[in-house]
Amino acid sequence: MNIIILHGTGGSPEGNWFQWLKTQLGDRGHTVYVPRFPTPEGQSVEAWRAALGEQAPQIGKDTILIGHSCGAAFMLHILESLNQPVAQSVFVSGFIQKLGNEFFDNLNKTFTEYDFNWDKIRANMGRATLLWGNNDPYVPRAAAAYFSQHIGVPLTIIPNGGHLNAEFGYTEFPQVLDVLDLG
Repeated sequence: MNIIILHGTGGSPEGNWFQWLKTQLGDRGHTVYVPRFPTPEGQSVEAWRAALGEQAPQIGKDTILIGHSCGAAFMLHILESLNQPVAQSVFVSGFIQKLGNEFFDNLNKTFTEYDFNWDKIRANMGRATLLWGNNDPYVPRAAAAYFSQHIGVPLTIIPNGGHLNAEFGYTEFPQVLDVLDLG
């Protein structure tokens, strides 16, 4: 299995639980990629596509995608562009609309202000999970529910998880490991 972990706005491959998960999965024999995307300077869907193409293999049926925050929105663009489904998609703290924070809304606009082909996304996402902290200060419940409705996947709520990032103590994230179907 090739596993690709996508960080969000202002993030990096070294942040949050990404390296912990890479190590856990690598120890189980999987190949894991954690691409570095330009953020905040130069952040756009096209810049992230270019970075992904340079740092990760072709995405296909043996791929698991894991995206955090804006990385989850970026996953939608990836899934829409594929001609075959991936094995699994894990969306963490995902959103696809303005969040009421002008700084982040401006950075995220190329990811969220887009007319998605939801049927194609749902057809290509494989087994999907949506994780969300019920006290997320960045992605309110309404935004998480909106994301959930569009991808057709129920919210898996993490009590007191916040934004499921290092700010809320998530330098390890066993719940992500638990939902993965590693074959």
